[in-house]
Amino acid sequence: MFVIAAVAPVEAQRAPSPVPARSGGMRWEGERPANWNGTLLLWSRGYSPVAGRPESAPAALKTALLAEGYAIAGSDYGSGGWALAEAVPAQRATIAAFAARYGKPRRVIAWGYSMGGLVTTALAEQRPAAIDGGVALCASIGGALGMMNMALDGASAFRTLIAPDAGIRIVDVDDDMANGKRVATALAAVSGTPSGRARISLAGVLAGIPGWTSPDRAEPAATDYAAQADEIARSFVRGVFLPRVDQQARAGGAFSWNVGVDYRQQLALSGRREMVAALYRAADLDLDADLARLQAAPRIAATPRAVRYMMAHYTPNARPTVPLVAVQAVGDGLTSPSLQRGYVDAARGDVRSLWVRGAGHCTFAPQTVLASLRYLDARLTQGRWPARPAGFVDHTPPPMLRPCVRGGRCR
Repeated sequence: MFVIAAVAPVEAQRAPSPVPARSGGMRWEGERPANWNGTLLLWSRGYSPVAGRPESAPAALKTALLAEGYAIAGSDYGSGGWALAEAVPAQRATIAAFAARYGKPRRVIAWGYSMGGLVTTALAEQRPAAIDGGVALCASIGGALGMMNMALDGASAFRTLIAPDAGIRIVDVDDDMANGKRVATALAAVSGTPSGRARISLAGVLAGIPGWTSPDRAEPAATDYAAQADEIARSFVRGVFLPRVDQQARAGGAFSWNVGVDYRQQLALSGRREMVAALYRAADLDLDADLARLQAAPRIAATPRAVRYMMAHYTPNARPTVPLVAVQAVGDGLTSPSLQRGYVDAARGDVRSLWVRGAGHCTFAPQTVLASLRYLDARLTQGRWPARPAGFVDHTPPPMLRPCVRGGRCR
């Protein structure tokens, strides 16, 4: 049961940000502009180890959203960490609390970044839906199990081929930060060598890391494999060794597995074998020999109850009940663009995908976010999708190598 604490009403666009009150459980924050258009934007934040203050929208977007007549609201989920179990009911409760305070919205659009995009997706898949549509940005939309399984494959390749004796853990992690530091140390020791770049790239490809991840650098050419290897290395620690401690504690054990995975097949499916093979040739390494080492390495089995938990909190069913837009940068090194492709490929429902020619995790310009929200708003108003907004591009990322849909098969 959630105990909802309202904030003082704010009627003017330029009013100070409300200060949330606490009454146990979760906290929420909401603002309604004087020129309210009847639409509530329900904001879901990304992963945070602590609940923190509730946010009604990112600070850089609040003024613009209120100026366009949108009301805004969001909660702190009542928990930090992988809080999907708490976040979804907390966000539904926020809608009800907002309606009680300010009046029932004509329309509710959920939106969020990263893990918040997965919260948005979960809300969009619920029956009955509490929202009218969703915008999932830079989202872990491919789901908990598929995302973490893909990361485990990259982590396993790194430990096996580069740092078998560095004390690196890939499941049963006891300290995410300490484990990440061990990975960073091992990465730094080899990333400047041809053999290190080749093996890091193999691990990164298995984990779904794209060949462009840095917002401060130009996109490498399609055949500039050395530059792409450098980009993979720059995002490797955070993009492959994702936080596991909180998830494992909630789930009750290891929820990722690689039993039965054929890494030769995975590399072929990635569509990026040519790049990896070229880097191996440049390093005078035997790619087939390294793949054989991966195949022979001890395998990791998951705890069934932990898998069930992560399936429920949250692995999507790819059956949204309301229109859903997925928005991603082509060069996101933390949330693999392959996750978005995996969801859209599996989806049975009213789903659209938008791609931004840029790099970095959740580094969207305000106009990009506003265009995405307007795109969904137009769909809800007109009953059909309008033309793709300006500023978005055609893009097909590599496939999701470990797709997993609730109610379906997990590779």
